Amino acid sequence: MSTSTQTLPDVDTRPEGTDSTGDDDPKMFHYVPRNKIAESAVLGSHVVALCGETFPVTRSPKPGSPVCPDCKKIYESLPGGGE
Repeated sequence: MSTSTQTLPDVDTRPEGTDSTGDDDPKMFHYVPRNKIAESAVLGSHVVALCGETFPVTRSPKPGSPVCPDCKKIYESLPGGGE
């Protein structure tokens, strides 16, 4: 998977389901554990983003998609984050 956002091996970005616009597109994407993405997409279970938001995975980010500033800050503070 290729995105414009750098990720750790076990962290990826996914949409926050409650921050949506009228056209059902998420306003921003969050960093979540990569190993929980498929489970959430298939089973509808919720994932917890680095910032603490909880939501089901419903969309994949596109290059240039806005990223949650709290998730980005946390991600960049992790070892290897943002490099």
